[in-house]
Amino acid sequence: MKKNLLLILLVVAVAVVSGCNTFRGAGKDVEAGGKGMQNIADKND
Repeated sequence: MKKNLLLILLVVAVAVVSGCNTFRGAGKDVEAGGKGMQNIADKND
């Protein structure tokens, strides 16, 4: 019983850490896209 609980907690912890990294990476991608759009807009002014 304790092994199953430990395994479940470990899987949840890995999922949470992976999820945080995924959101962080997506945020960087969106930020880079926004900067690219800003640069294009600045060149057209």
